Amino acid sequence: MNRPPRSISHTLLLKLLLFRRLFSPRQFVLSLSLCVGVCTAFAGLFLKWLIAQIQYILTHQFDTEESNWLYLVYPVVGIYFTMLFVRYVVRDDIGHGITKILYAIARKNSRIKGHNTWSSVFSSAITIGFGGSVGAEAPIVLTGSAIGSNLGKLFRLPNRTLLLLVGCGAAGAVAGIFKAPIAGLVFTVEVLMIDLTMSSLLPLLVSCVTATAITYFFSDTSTVFHFQLRDAFTIDRTPAYLLLGVFCGLVALYFTRVMTSLERFFSRFKSSYVRLLIGGSILSVLIYLFPSLYGEGYHLIELLLNGQGDDFLTMFNNSLFYGHSHLLLLYLGFLIIFKVFASTATNSGGGCGGIFAPSLFLGSVSGFFFCHVWNDAGFLGLELPLNNFALLGMCGLMSGVMHAPLTGIFLIAELTGGFQLFVPLMMVSVCAYLTIVIFERHSVYSQRLAMRGELLTHDKDHAILTLMSMDNVIEHYEPEQMLTREMTLANIVRRISTSTYNVFPVVDADKKLVGVLYVDDIRHLMFRTELFNEFRVTSLMKPYAARIDIDDSMDVVVKVFGRTQLWTLPVVDRDGHFIGFIRKSRVFTVYRQMMADFSND
Repeated sequence: MNRPPRSISHTLLLKLLLFRRLFSPRQFVLSLSLCVGVCTAFAGLFLKWLIAQIQYILTHQFDTEESNWLYLVYPVVGIYFTMLFVRYVVRDDIGHGITKILYAIARKNSRIKGHNTWSSVFSSAITIGFGGSVGAEAPIVLTGSAIGSNLGKLFRLPNRTLLLLVGCGAAGAVAGIFKAPIAGLVFTVEVLMIDLTMSSLLPLLVSCVTATAITYFFSDTSTVFHFQLRDAFTIDRTPAYLLLGVFCGLVALYFTRVMTSLERFFSRFKSSYVRLLIGGSILSVLIYLFPSLYGEGYHLIELLLNGQGDDFLTMFNNSLFYGHSHLLLLYLGFLIIFKVFASTATNSGGGCGGIFAPSLFLGSVSGFFFCHVWNDAGFLGLELPLNNFALLGMCGLMSGVMHAPLTGIFLIAELTGGFQLFVPLMMVSVCAYLTIVIFERHSVYSQRLAMRGELLTHDKDHAILTLMSMDNVIEHYEPEQMLTREMTLANIVRRISTSTYNVFPVVDADKKLVGVLYVDDIRHLMFRTELFNEFRVTSLMKPYAARIDIDDSMDVVVKVFGRTQLWTLPVVDRDGHFIGFIRKSRVFTVYRQMMADFSND
């Protein structure tokens, strides 16, 4: 008998699976983590190069002494091109990169769509190159995680390994684009909530070191921001460090709250063109007034970290503030206030980018602003170094906005080479974090998921419930296994005789749930044939004490079981149509299995 020819894709898949057998499971995961680090590093290098080329072509001829009307045009054009690219090429939502990763980990078994391996790179390059006031880092983190996820799917790896490869992609992205391997590892643990176990530590390190080494090779071994320490750490400045941390925490709170409010405002408009018009207009006006808001803003960070004296006045270039040196503090204050408006208008208007760069930008400005005010007021008779406090402010904002104090400390130390300020970095980071958590329990990334109970955490119980899929615990009933109110006892007995269930749903003509019937409640009637036509479902069923909506989290399911003391709960969709039952025993079985998988690490 002739076999049908195999397709090329099927043959390739078989070869890949055979190739996998050449390695032990541990060796294979390490090999994939190396591949993820390589791919992620090249994606980051390409994105940075593409952004730089677009910005150079658009702005290299600008006169520094006067404002330029093209600042009113470029951002709108960039957002419009991004919107067209997403709508007609990608055809999917690609916004909120880190939030998408967290959602994929918690609700989609770490499966990220294939287009995310490239779509965020091009869309963010267009947005930022044309002036969008966002960062390239979150899109690259999503790209790296998507590379890890899709490599794992290609080799049909289990969900636990997929989760690790997603973490490897994120860690490699942060390590590569910032030249910060330690920060990449810490970011994965703090922000993505991936537990650091012995089996996950080495693959994460391999991705981080690989991505960093490749970035070093194709660029140089210098830090992302050049920083030369002129004033070493002294203990008498401790009050200033602590107060700076509190100030950064409050600025981070302002940034988070305003961003959330503005996103809600933009979400009211269903038309993408209306959002483009509003967001583009806000962004264009702000960049025209404050050109420092153009793009990632790394040029201003570099200036605040290394400038001296009149160097700082170059931040007025191309703005209406040019030549007015006495307005420096006012200009910085406006940047602190309006940066969140520019960033949110970019993304909500249709652009693509993250808040890594805005956090660094806002942190350096906040630290510089705080230090300048302190020195002008002469508090405690201390003269503080402006450059140091610009660096420390970056750490404070990163810690506060992302709710990640360790990431803030190591990222800024590696970004700038400022390890000699490690103790002040720790002080500012911790104070900023402790300040914002008083008002906000979750970071700007995790806020939306936490409200829906879909956020993975380091709490093992909560993490397992979050990872559990509703589909794995629902017992689906066929139409012939459902009852209607008009059915007689004879009909019920016939249904029971062909089924193994001990509870049956009672539905109306539209399959909406109206009650439940327990076999135990009618067992004394089942063998009395003379009563078969005397009783109907209406008189035998019970109203359901509680029900589960299909969109509820497993955490909600467990709470309902505990509150009602029931062993079986019906599940319905948003319109009340019956879907199936959840049994407490099934939940416990799946929970125990997942706990065993977690414990294997």
